[in-house]
Amino acid sequence: MDLTTRYLGLVLAHPFIPGASPLANDLDLVSRLEDAGAPAIVMPSLFEEEVDRYDERADQYLEQLLRIKRRVGVPVIGSLNGTSPDRWLRYARLIERGGADALELNFYHVATDPLESGPAVERRVIDVVAVLKESIGIPLAVKLSPFYSSIPNLAAHLDRIGADGLVLFNRFYQPDIDPERREASLQLELSDSSELRLRLRWIAILSGRVNASLALTGGVHEPIDAVKAVMAGADGVQIVSALLKHGPEYLTRVRDGFAQWADAHGYESVRQMRGCMNLTRASSSETFERGNYIRMLQSGEWPAAH
Repeated sequence: MDLTTRYLGLVLAHPFIPGASPLANDLDLVSRLEDAGAPAIVMPSLFEEEVDRYDERADQYLEQLLRIKRRVGVPVIGSLNGTSPDRWLRYARLIERGGADALELNFYHVATDPLESGPAVERRVIDVVAVLKESIGIPLAVKLSPFYSSIPNLAAHLDRIGADGLVLFNRFYQPDIDPERREASLQLELSDSSELRLRLRWIAILSGRVNASLALTGGVHEPIDAVKAVMAGADGVQIVSALLKHGPEYLTRVRDGFAQWADAHGYESVRQMRGCMNLTRASSSETFERGNYIRMLQSGEWPAAH
């Protein structure tokens, strides 16, 4: 099977990319990812708050970018996470000069101000992307949350101003409450395959309707998850939690398992499979709209009460 894919204008050996994670902080792990067949490496995010606290943090990030570029022969994608437009621009330019092949903008913004409207929240994203597209030359991917009021409308705006890719979705690590101490408590929880469905739905809705590359991230743990992601319309499939759980070599298992399934079902290329289950090709638009929701609630297939 021809596994090649095009993501952000980059021709990759296959769609399965190690997403932004601490794995890229360790050069030995980066080498193991490349040995396992990683077609590209996404660096962890440079956070605006980190730079505010530690003046040398940006320099450390750029040094790691240079080390990775010297160590591997695959594209390296930088990652930025912030809220201030001037910071986005400054550090995006630094990452481009550092040799990154592309840049992923991670928009993790929690809207807590009751005076800030939904359109204003979305305009923040559009304005930043517009400025960066005019200011840097490397491909730009926008990593979004699922909480915008109209994801297709926002995606269409970003597509029109030249975003090279959309990454769906970042994971919000919600704080819990410690009742005894009366304070917020934090706990890192890795994803599982149950998180895949939200991503499948929105990738399938956007597939074939935007020019930007689509990447799915969150919930891909097994080869069959990867099959579903590509069928929905993903050009790239980012994997993080499964690699943190099982090690870099697990990437080979996902890639090979995907290829075996595809061969067994008569697919000759990723291109042939991609988007075969998206909204524009679905037998009924209700599949990804209200129809599936209604059928599920009316099916009667509910766990018995005890």
